Formats: sequence, C-alpha cells, structure tokens
Amino acid sequence: MTEPTRHVVSVGGRRLSYVDYGGRGQPLLALHGHFAEARTFAGVAAEVSPDWRVIALDQRGHGHSERPADFSRDGYIGDAAALLDLLGIRDAVVLGHSLGGVNAYQLAARHPSLVRALVIEDVGAEVDGDLSFCLSWPERAPSRAALLGGLAGSARYLEDAFREYPDGWGLAFKPRDMVASQQQLNGDHWDDWLSSRCPALLVHGTRSGVLSAHHARDMAARRPDTRLVELPTGHTVHETDPVGFGAAVLTFLESL
Repeated sequence: MTEPTRHVVSVGGRRLSYVDYGGRGQPLLALHGHFAEARTFAGVAAEVSPDWRVIALDQRGHGHSERPADFSRDGYIGDAAALLDLLGIRDAVVLGHSLGGVNAYQLAARHPSLVRALVIEDVGAEVDGDLSFCLSWPERAPSRAALLGGLAGSARYLEDAFREYPDGWGLAFKPRDMVASQQQLNGDHWDDWLSSRCPALLVHGTRSGVLSAHHARDMAARRPDTRLVELPTGHTVHETDPVGFGAAVLTFLESL
C-alpha cells in the first residue's frame, strides 16, 4: 500500500484535514464516528488497496480539523461534498461509521451525482443517542498516563485522539462539541435513507448497542439494492473484526 499522506484544505475559511492512503485505485471516501478521526480507517485502506484509494476525512471538530461554529447536518454534509469537489472526485464510494454513516447516506440523498455506492457501518435510519457521559472526561491531565487514568475504560477507544498541549495532555476534540453534534444527529432520517438509489452495504454488529437487528433488517428490506451483513461484534465493527469487515466490504466493492 502507498504511504498515507496528510493534507489540509480550506472550506468556508475553516481548516479541514484528511488522510489520503494513496494509490491509483478508485476513490473511496471514509467518514468516521464521534470521537474518532481519519486514522481509524488505516486497516480498511490496507484491505481494499490497491484497487481502491481511501481518502479519510477528519470531520469537523475532530482530529486535525478545525472546530466549527456548529455541528449541523448541513455542515457535515457540506464538508464532505466540498472535499470531493476540491479533489475533483465524482461518483465515489462513501463509507461511514456511526455519525459518518448518517453523513454518508445523507450525502447520497442530497448530492447523488457524488456518490456511486454506500457502505454504512452500524447506524440506523432513526438515531437517538446520548453522549453526555463524555462530559466527565478530563479536559487536561499533567501526563499521558494521567489522561489514561482519567478516561478509565473509555481510554482504549480514544488513544488516536490523545494530544500533548502546552498545558498538559488532552483530547483532539471537545467533549461538549460531541454532545452538541449527537443532539443534532438524533432524529428520523428514513427519507434520506430511502431516497438514494445507489447500491448500499449495511454492516451490523450483532452485539451493538446502537443499531438493533430488527432495525438493520428493516433498513435493508425497505431500501432497494441494499445488502445486509451481520458480524458478531459491537458498534465499531471495522476495529473489532477487521478481517470480517474487510472481507464484507471487498466483496461488495467487487460486485460494483
């Protein structure tokens, strides 16, 4: 696989950072979930290379991208559309996990010429989440070890977001921003899910607390040209079962 490179673009006067995993393959835009960033898709990029070139965005307020004025649906979707436009990419496959999954299928609904196919990882057409638990996480800690301790059991999901600042160690995002983002993500998005016509793969973690089996099967049944793959994992399928997730994605991509 080509060595990944990090790049920065300006969208609406605001910095957006993305990782290009390289190669001459067909473009696949990857959109992460809350708390994560572009690096979470390194394993996916390795699985689909060299036929697919993964471009993974640090979405607004995450990773190395700048904190925005809002975390609206229009804002997230506008960022993804603007990045594809700046890169001269049309007809991309768009893969999204959780927050990124809703962003992906809403991008397909609102900008159908940009999206060739969808891979949606463990998120529904109805969303009702609560991230207020993250407000107890430390904003700064005197050392990396102290930050690990302060995050307790959540730390293993967050290490990509660890940063050393002049006043100590903290996270790349602000927890209150994540709460605001989730609040604006919540809602009934069935119209967006059903309005696009491109092929779609829906991957469901059978031990997920975010997407139920009933809802996942309903999504696949109601939307034409949608296949459902269920894997014995929790919510973050691409990290918990990278081999199974990679195989499911590759099989879908080959069918295109």
